[in-house]
Amino acid sequence: MIKEWRELTQLTGGTPITVERLRLAKSGIAIEGEFELPALARLSAEDQVFVMAFVKSNGSIKEMERFFGVSYPTIKSRLQRLGEQLVLVESLPLGREPAEEDKEKKDIIALLESGEISAKEAIKRLS
Repeated sequence: MIKEWRELTQLTGGTPITVERLRLAKSGIAIEGEFELPALARLSAEDQVFVMAFVKSNGSIKEMERFFGVSYPTIKSRLQRLGEQLVLVESLPLGREPAEEDKEKKDIIALLESGEISAKEAIKRLS
C-alpha cells in the first residue's frame, strides 16, 4: 500500500489529484463523478507513515523520537507542519450557511436590544 502511494505521489509530482471513478471491491459497483481525496490521502507517503506511527504510538513524542531516531524539536516541527496541511472544517447544521446563522444571531440580538424579546427568550433562541 505504501509503495503504491509513493509511486502515485512521484507520478503526480505532488500536484492535487481528483478521483473520477470509484469501485466497491466487494460488490463491484462503480461510481463515477469528481471526488477529492481525503486530507490524509493527499499527504505524501512519508507524511502518511509519520501520521500512522504517531497514531500507533498513541501520540507519544518520546516513542516517535525512538522510532524515527530524531529529536523532540524535529518531531514537534513535523507535527506542526502536518497540522497546517490538515485543515479541519467546522461542521454546521445541515442546510444552514454561516452567513444565514450570523444573520439569525444578529436579528435575535436586535430584538433583544429593542425590547421585543426578553434575555431569557434570546438565550433560548440562540441555543
